[in-house]
Amino acid sequence: MKRVFLIVLDSFGIGNAPDADKFGDYGANTLKSISKSPLFKIDTLTSLGIGNIDGVECICKATAPLAAHARMIEQSAGKDTTVGHWEIAGLVSSSPLPTYPNGFPKEIIGKFKAETGCDVICNLPYSGTQVLDDFGKEHLESGKLIIYTSADSVFQIAAHTDIVSLEDLYSYCRIARRILQGEHSVGRVIARPFNGTVGNFKRTSDRRDFSLEPYGTTLLDNIVASGKEVIAVGKISDIFAGKGITKKIPTHNNDEGMAVAQRMLDLDFTGLCFINLVDFDMLYGHRNNTDGYAHAATEFDKWLSGFIKSLGENDCLFITADHGCDPGDVSTDHTRECTPLLVYGKNISPKNLGTRNTFADISATVADMLDISYTCHGQSFYNDIKKEDL
Repeated sequence: MKRVFLIVLDSFGIGNAPDADKFGDYGANTLKSISKSPLFKIDTLTSLGIGNIDGVECICKATAPLAAHARMIEQSAGKDTTVGHWEIAGLVSSSPLPTYPNGFPKEIIGKFKAETGCDVICNLPYSGTQVLDDFGKEHLESGKLIIYTSADSVFQIAAHTDIVSLEDLYSYCRIARRILQGEHSVGRVIARPFNGTVGNFKRTSDRRDFSLEPYGTTLLDNIVASGKEVIAVGKISDIFAGKGITKKIPTHNNDEGMAVAQRMLDLDFTGLCFINLVDFDMLYGHRNNTDGYAHAATEFDKWLSGFIKSLGENDCLFITADHGCDPGDVSTDHTRECTPLLVYGKNISPKNLGTRNTFADISATVADMLDISYTCHGQSFYNDIKKEDL
C-alpha cells in the first residue's frame, strides 16, 4: 500500500467492553443509543459491514459486506482519548492516567497560581457547559481562571475571551503542562475559551489540547523514521504531543476534518493520513445529545459514500474509534466500550476478523501495509485480508 487513511470517529463505541462493569459502564452502547434516533441513517457504513461486526445487533447485516470488519477490545487501563489513540498507534497503557474526583491537590494549584500569577475558582469535576453556568459570572467579575476536571485525566482551563486572550490562555496551559508531571501526569491540559454573556455563555472553537508525550515509540515514529509521511488531521498532533508527525492540519469540527481528508486524496504522499473527527464526542456524547450524535453519524455516512469511491488502487481506509461516550447513558462521561473496525480498499478482502484483543492490532497491520518495521503489542491481520494476487 502507498497510502493509509485512518479515521477515528471519536467515541463511536459499539457496546460495553468485557470489563465495562469495572468502569461503571455495564450496558453502555453508543451505537445502539443513536440507532434509535429518527435522524440516524448509515447506509454506507452498513454496506461496509458495521452490522456484521461481532456483537452488533442494532444494525442490519450486509449480505455481502464490502469491508473487512472486526470488534476491537481496548487493553489499556482507561477510556479516554489519549490512551485510546496511543493504543491504536501501538502503545498499551498498563496503568491508568491520574484522575481527580475531588479536584487537584493544593500543591498543584499553588504551583499553578505562583507561576501564572492568576487566582483560580472551581477546581472540581464538572460538565464543560455547566461549569460556565455556575462559575462564568464570577470569572467575569474577578478575572479568576476556571479550573476543572472530569472523569478523564484532564486539567481544563476555561476563560472568557474578553478577559483572557487566547495567547495568554495557551501560555497558562503550557505552564500547567510543565507542572503536571510525575505522579500528576494527566493525559491532557485543555484550553477552553468561551464568550457570550451571563446566562448565554458559549465555548468557542479555539480549544487546544496540550497532551502528555507518549511513553514509548509509536507507529507514527517508525513511519517517519522510514522516510514516509504522517499527516495529522484534527487533534491528532495534540494527542501525540507533535511526535511522529510530518504535517499537521488542525480542524475545528467534523465538516472541516472530512473536507481535509477529501483534499488529501489529491495529495501525492506515501504513508499515513491520521484523522480524528471530534464532534461525536465533544458536541454530542458529552452533552447526552442522542439526536445530535445520530445526525453527525448520518452526515459522516453521506460523506463516506463519495470518499470511498475516490480511493486509489494502492489506498486503504481504516475506520475505528478510541472509546465510547454513550449519549443515552446516565452520565456525561466516556464509556468503556468495544469499538468498530472497518478496513476498505480495492485490494482488501472483506472478511470478518472476529474480536481483536487490542486496538494495537491496527498499528501492526498498518506497519505491514506500509512495509515498515514496527514491534508492538498488536498482531497484524494484513495477510488475512490482502487479496491473493498482491
